[in-house]
Amino acid sequence: MATKNSDQRVGVYFIDKDEARVCLWAPFAKKVGLKIDNGKSIALNKQSRGYWTANTHNLKPGDCYKFALDDDRELADPAALAQPQGVHGPSQFVDLAAFKWDDHAWSNPAMHEYIFYELHTGTFTPEGTFDAMERKLDYLLALGITAIEIMPVSQFPGDRNWGYDGVFPFAVQNSYGGAEALQHLVNACHNKGLAVVLDVVYNHVGPEGNYLGEFGPYFTDKYKTPWGSAINFDDARCDAVREFFIQNVLMWFRDFHIDALRLDAVHAIKDFSPKHILQEIRERVDDLSESTGKLHHLVVECDLNDPRFINPLSEEGFGMDAQWVDEFHHALRVSGGQKREGYYTDFNGIADLAKSYADAYVYDGQYAEQRFKKFGARAINNPGRQFVVFSQNHDQVGNRMLGKRTSKLVSFEMQKLMAAAVVVSPYLPMLFMGEEFSQPNPFLYFVSHGEPGLIEAVRKGRREEFKDFHTAGEAPDPQSEQTFESSKINWDLLQREPHTTMLAYYKNLLNLRKKQPALKTPDRSNVKATADIENNTLILQRQSDGQEIICLMNFSNEEKQVVFPGIVHEWNKIMDSADVKWSGPGVSSNGMISPESVIIYCRSHV
Repeated sequence: MATKNSDQRVGVYFIDKDEARVCLWAPFAKKVGLKIDNGKSIALNKQSRGYWTANTHNLKPGDCYKFALDDDRELADPAALAQPQGVHGPSQFVDLAAFKWDDHAWSNPAMHEYIFYELHTGTFTPEGTFDAMERKLDYLLALGITAIEIMPVSQFPGDRNWGYDGVFPFAVQNSYGGAEALQHLVNACHNKGLAVVLDVVYNHVGPEGNYLGEFGPYFTDKYKTPWGSAINFDDARCDAVREFFIQNVLMWFRDFHIDALRLDAVHAIKDFSPKHILQEIRERVDDLSESTGKLHHLVVECDLNDPRFINPLSEEGFGMDAQWVDEFHHALRVSGGQKREGYYTDFNGIADLAKSYADAYVYDGQYAEQRFKKFGARAINNPGRQFVVFSQNHDQVGNRMLGKRTSKLVSFEMQKLMAAAVVVSPYLPMLFMGEEFSQPNPFLYFVSHGEPGLIEAVRKGRREEFKDFHTAGEAPDPQSEQTFESSKINWDLLQREPHTTMLAYYKNLLNLRKKQPALKTPDRSNVKATADIENNTLILQRQSDGQEIICLMNFSNEEKQVVFPGIVHEWNKIMDSADVKWSGPGVSSNGMISPESVIIYCRSHV
């Protein structure tokens, strides 16, 4: 009997010891077969609503295969688990259930315990593999990280890509090590006490090697995205497409033990169904959790400042657990001296940073000049654990023409201040790989496409992207291998100053975040942020669990007087970024605060 269409698992997988199930959605095909590289062919049986299925004993792990549609097209499996010869080659049968997990004692932390570390597999280590990443886990633990966030790993063209050009959502990139290596990495993370977040893309599919449209209406012309055709989540025959991506979500949680997914740019997911695809994903993930007893989180990137995305299903929300807050980043960057150009034009620095500390969104109904409209809505009842903040990430570094990190844009002192501004926030902090030791290497945009026309289109697109930033010079060639190689982390710098000191500083910051009750709890209800626009200083006050914290931040390049709220001697100073032990200029006295620095005080309630 065929599986219900409402819960149709696609692809090739074992249903018994040596019996495989084959399921393909191809609603317009008249005939479908599966051709194995050993010369055998299997005819699939037509089911309702465009599905084709077969059970077979002729497939074993490692076999390569393609689907034959109507005897005139041979194509890789849309739900392939491996593409060992790249996006244009045959698919390979992988038994995900064969991996021997020993992470049974692992329990996914609650969202408020997450301290994220975003990384790109190909540039995080010299080798650019999951195996090499595994050897850095002790380093991340010592830093204070609780969750690694891996940029997309679904199979993309060639072996150099950010990952957002993936075309096989279920297949793990072969040059990174494939499915088993990812399972091994996740297992190792769990045994060391690290959660794993995986970045996934459900708003578009990359251009090269994208054969989904050959099988059925995976895309719709009703909408457009900046990156290609919109995925068909609400047009004719969308049910199977929705199920395809829901099954992808469930696979990462079920078969790879991933703890959380970060869904890329959900504002570009177009769906006017009565039940939005994100709501349905939430429901199905909750069903999975109920059956397994395991907790799974869903985090989104969203450019709409719309709390419906993170409101619970019970309140007619989409049920996402948390979202990235780019506006905190923008306000922080302008506070630290970033030019107000491009998408930074709408941000006024210190005043907006204070607003983001209190309200998360800077724009929650005001008129935005760059958007030419009123923008956003207030996030009134959303706790701090629903917002992820950062001073840099892959987009904010890589989408600069020269891929400059903060370490190349601001002073050593300002780097420390910006790091603290993130860590002391009432939100979930995220670091971008290498920032913790002031990594100077750029993180550039890179690809390894095989189609000349596409390569030139990408080059042209990069040039066009920077026109609002008035940047002189030419963007590095995304196709060049040197662009990729220059983006790799230089780990040798850990043994040199000022990188050694910066690493120690970050460790201290994250330790404060974990140990101080008022910092540990991402509670927005007891936050007060006061900006002094004239002096470019900010006072952040937080309290929780019987403790109060005050953070004095000076974003100016001059020593400033900060009016301390309360009696100074009642407070205990627990950190000063200007201290010489952090290679600072030395702490100020007489109520003054050093340029580009932060001082943190605490006291307990009597």
